[in-house]
Amino acid sequence: MDMNYIRDIAMQLFLCDSPTGYSKEINLLLLKFLNELGYQAELTNKGNVKLFIEGRSHEKRIATSAHVDTLGLMVRSINGDGTLAITNVGGPSIPTLDGEYCKIVTREGKVFTGTILCNSSSVHVYEDAKNKPRTLDSMFIRIDEKVHSKEDVKILGIEHGDYVCIDPKIVFTEQGFLKSRFIDDKGSVCAILGVLKELKDKSILPTYDTYVYFVNQEEVGHGAAAVDISIDEFVTVDMGCIGKDLAGNEFNVSICAKDSGGPYSYELTSKLISLAKENHIGYVVDIFPFYGSDIGAAWRSGVDCAGALIGPGVHASHGMERTHLDAIENTMKLLFLYLTTKGEA
Repeated sequence: MDMNYIRDIAMQLFLCDSPTGYSKEINLLLLKFLNELGYQAELTNKGNVKLFIEGRSHEKRIATSAHVDTLGLMVRSINGDGTLAITNVGGPSIPTLDGEYCKIVTREGKVFTGTILCNSSSVHVYEDAKNKPRTLDSMFIRIDEKVHSKEDVKILGIEHGDYVCIDPKIVFTEQGFLKSRFIDDKGSVCAILGVLKELKDKSILPTYDTYVYFVNQEEVGHGAAAVDISIDEFVTVDMGCIGKDLAGNEFNVSICAKDSGGPYSYELTSKLISLAKENHIGYVVDIFPFYGSDIGAAWRSGVDCAGALIGPGVHASHGMERTHLDAIENTMKLLFLYLTTKGEA
């Protein structure tokens, strides 16, 4: 697997803002990457990037996906002092946002920078600055413009409903760690692109007719609600959970047996476990206690498919996340085997 390619595309993907519903730029970037690899993908009405690859066999249709949308914020209202009140897009860990840099994007395409802060922002002024709960109601955005009133902000063109993009702060360490916001799920996007590159480099076709989706709006629950109804099997790639009594870590691929929506398909999950075990891939099997994925969205929309979930282990999800290139590589290896191995789930 070409991990230098993963490093290169990761920097571009993570620096391309894509909070849920704001996907035009990252979709154009994905279409560019896929075109460079020799694939012809399309953009759906829902805002998903869709790729079909004809397999060596037409016995069944399989699919994989990762979501390009990330957590974010929107302008809820404009305060009288020229700061911005916010509402969440998806479920970011609000306390981790205190002090983060951000960008405000208007409907006309203007971009302003700012900082997300707590109302009790100075320890020299507010007695509760160190211990005040950080919630949406106690946070605001300080805009990097000379504004003192609601009218000043409106003159800039900032309105209710404008997107607020949070600085991802992506870093690769010498030890192979990837530190950034939104590894959920851009780490998995990288993994799928890496597998697609491997297929092209080795001139290998998937075993079965294969759909690949890069979906938007997963973070709000309906990313893969509009996938093709003809899919027989669907293995989505999303972050693996780490913490408490879970087996997951930052170096292995996690195979999820059950999440908040219930168990994944037994036979398909068992097939993935067998592939990992037989091919000496670093893996764990886990239960994700507060989690949903593209499989649940597809099932709820009526897609009659077997469904399973794999992904790189990610520490501190929905906050300042971290994983390792080993976890992404192990995820790539397992997905590659799934796409190229014949056999029933």
